[in-house]
Amino acid sequence: MSKTPIIEVINFGDELLVGIRDNSHLVYLGDQLARYGLPIQRSRVITDEKTEIQRAFLDAWEHSDIVITTGGLGPTADDMTRENVAEALGAELLFDQSILDAIEARFKLLGRKVAKHHEKQCYYFSGGEVLHNERGTAPGLLLRRDGKILIMLPGPTQELRPMFEKQAIPILQEMGVLSKEQAYVQLRTCGVGESSVEESLQPIFSNHPGLTVAYCVHYGIVDVRLSSRDGSLSLGQIKEIAHEARELLGEDFVCYGHCSLADVVFHELRALDRTLAVAESCTGGLLCDAFTNIPGSSKVFVGGVVCYCNDVKVSKVGVPEPILEQHGAVSPECAIAMASGIAERLSADYGISVTGFAGPEGGDEKNPVGTIHIGYHSPVGVWAKTVRYTGGRMDVKTRAVHAALDWVRRKLRKYKIEEFLSCGAED
Repeated sequence: MSKTPIIEVINFGDELLVGIRDNSHLVYLGDQLARYGLPIQRSRVITDEKTEIQRAFLDAWEHSDIVITTGGLGPTADDMTRENVAEALGAELLFDQSILDAIEARFKLLGRKVAKHHEKQCYYFSGGEVLHNERGTAPGLLLRRDGKILIMLPGPTQELRPMFEKQAIPILQEMGVLSKEQAYVQLRTCGVGESSVEESLQPIFSNHPGLTVAYCVHYGIVDVRLSSRDGSLSLGQIKEIAHEARELLGEDFVCYGHCSLADVVFHELRALDRTLAVAESCTGGLLCDAFTNIPGSSKVFVGGVVCYCNDVKVSKVGVPEPILEQHGAVSPECAIAMASGIAERLSADYGISVTGFAGPEGGDEKNPVGTIHIGYHSPVGVWAKTVRYTGGRMDVKTRAVHAALDWVRRKLRKYKIEEFLSCGAED
């Protein structure tokens, strides 16, 4: 394709239109494609009805160079995307015995037998390719025809994502459609607002007219993406600008790329060969979840307790009852007691705690709704920090988790610097 290809995504499924499931596929695919310099130009969500499937597909096929579909490849009666698209294209579907063999092998491990309706997943386009499904039974499909590309992906997220990243992206890269290097450099920041980030970095960016800057904000995290839309700056030059920006950001800089705050804290603790425990109240397990999403996190994360009521704070975490009687469960004193208590109970080097009012009810004059107290226990001392947020309950909970992780990140990096300087002074 000599010109920049137009990409359209079609998400098939009645469950998307009636609100049973979020359309996370579009966000995911948009992010993945943009990383390699090819953003999505068009998208639509379509019902599972045959006429709508064919009408939407033919329109996309006429106006776009690459069409990506999600959903409708499974074994049930409403999974008819493959058949309807084939009919619309006038393409022949061929049976692939190896697909059925893979399904049978998978079901054998599960102690189940393959039903007749599973055979519908074993058909692929004549002249096309099969994308292996390592986590499910419905393979993906790829077809190159009329100078265009069709990629069909299964609906389940856990099946779609590895298939797209490990198979579809490499194929598109080999075809020259996607860049083999990421198209932008991203700086991730936390703890400072978007306008402040922009104001501090603008003196650097204004010196480079060919630089394209995009800001993305999510729950206290501000991502700054640097690219050169007109191609006047090389990737090497963009990296140099990013490094200059990093130096200016100081401790507000989290990382390059897309690492989570929990990832950064994990690697800092791993480098120190230290362990961490968590006690959380209003965040209800989100902080623990952030760590257990990291492969190998047991090397650092020893465990946690969701101590939502005061009795659990006392019995499971070791918060002294006088602390609760004198200061209340939502207080800096309780946060410190929770952090220290969980570190001692689980024999961890570090402890993090979160307590507060996530809303919409609760709160008082001293601690209004949105007040969050974070506790931090370390080998060199204990501290508490108070933040306040507005928004819905889930917004406050997510921002509280990010605030806790970001604070620990800053503390750990400061400790590492001080330890390094101390060692240097002794030498």
